[in-house]
Amino acid sequence: MTRWLAALPLIVLVALGALFGLYALNRNPQVQPQALVGKPMPDLTLPDLDNGRPVRLHELTAQGPVLVNFFASWCAPCEIEHPQLVALRNQQVRVVGIAYKDAPQNTQSFLTRLGDPFAQRLVDRDGRAGVEFGVTGVPETYVVGRDGVIIAKHTGPLEEADAQRLVAQMR
Repeated sequence: MTRWLAALPLIVLVALGALFGLYALNRNPQVQPQALVGKPMPDLTLPDLDNGRPVRLHELTAQGPVLVNFFASWCAPCEIEHPQLVALRNQQVRVVGIAYKDAPQNTQSFLTRLGDPFAQRLVDRDGRAGVEFGVTGVPETYVVGRDGVIIAKHTGPLEEADAQRLVAQMR
């Protein structure tokens, strides 16, 4: 009987390992939470990066659909996706950049160094807008329709195929 008691912790550990292993095998890591897709964009006002003037996000959709991109100067994947954002700008796609939990001077340096692909640059210094949007990590990009409803969401750095898929959803 004492042998069973001595082996009990090992048996419990193996059982827990099997349970977690089965969970991981049946979980798709590519599935991204799409909680706000099909719902109105949060009604937020954020300061403009250049002059600090408050900008209401809903006003940005008055001219038509827009891509909203959360990024940061400290984010390596944001630097990887940056050429795709520049390419979108060159295709006349309106992209609004929201600097997530970043110091404005660092954001300015980042955009000066890599080029500025954004039609509008906003600051989310404390991350409140990111929480409202459901940002799980930067970069994240949202397609927002003229009516202010979120049409699609992409988590992670945009590759060319991702960017074109989002642009197609804007039309």
